[in-house]
Amino acid sequence: MSKNKQGILLVNLGTPDEPTAKAVSKYLKTFLSDSRVVDLPKFIWQPLLRGIILPIRSPKVAKLYASIWLDEGSPLYVYTKRQAQALAQKMPDIPVEFAFCYSNPTVKMAMDSLLDQGVNDILVLPLYPQYSCSTSAAVFDAVARSLQKRRAIPSLRFIRDYATFEPYIDALILSIKAHEMTHGRPEKLLFSLHGIPVRFAKQGDDYPIRCKATVDAVKKRLEEEDGWDPEIIQLTFQSKFGKEPWLTPATDASIESLAKNGVKHLQVICPGFTADCLETLEEISIGSKEIFEEHGGETFSYIPALNDSSEHINLLLELIKKNLSANT
Repeated sequence: MSKNKQGILLVNLGTPDEPTAKAVSKYLKTFLSDSRVVDLPKFIWQPLLRGIILPIRSPKVAKLYASIWLDEGSPLYVYTKRQAQALAQKMPDIPVEFAFCYSNPTVKMAMDSLLDQGVNDILVLPLYPQYSCSTSAAVFDAVARSLQKRRAIPSLRFIRDYATFEPYIDALILSIKAHEMTHGRPEKLLFSLHGIPVRFAKQGDDYPIRCKATVDAVKKRLEEEDGWDPEIIQLTFQSKFGKEPWLTPATDASIESLAKNGVKHLQVICPGFTADCLETLEEISIGSKEIFEEHGGETFSYIPALNDSSEHINLLLELIKKNLSANT
């Protein structure tokens, strides 16, 4: 029997290769063609996507990407790569690869790399703390597809989510407290998580339950350790796409309402994003700030994602070690 050799695969959503309409169109086409994300019949959805949505949205979205692009590339790509590199340094005997569901490096590329290194026991870590069929399950699908033509497949372990993993909650609390030291305690702190259609939840996706579990865990700790009023903290959902009902309350509508009702100091954290990206750096840090100030708010700040901070790398390391040691 061959010797067991473990490997790690980190997977995030994806990002355009460059902030251009052509690159954004290519990325969105791949992303929005996944039935885990949009499950309309293909004969209806694909003509609409290719004929109307991509030509209209791609140039607009490309401009948004350009506003947040780093010298090294897309923030999501840059931070995910740094996370993988930092983990590899802490685990020199275990190969670590990173991949994206809808852009390069693909899950198949990363899986092939691990297998070429002789790995036969792979731990897959979707970089989504709260499970959803539209994210974590899509990673599972991509891993399965990557192995379809192989005669021999490795042992696989899959981290479904880590919404209440104590080191993750610790890292969020440290981030909030560090931000408070510089910006003060807000009148309201929104936990803005990416939304999903209400229909998904009704069909069994426990994503909203997992989101609430994260927020409740942080809220309890902040109240017990630092005397935070739990009423300050509110869960909202962002990035609605399409016309069907999505999870509420919506982040943008909540921010407008808070400002109109006299809240002057607002902070937002996005704990579902393990790396800053378009949805945090543009939609929240820029767009939500504009909404807040337009309707009477005065002080707005976004609490950055955990990115490649030492706290984040250490919690991922603990999560990996916990799952590698299980059932061995």
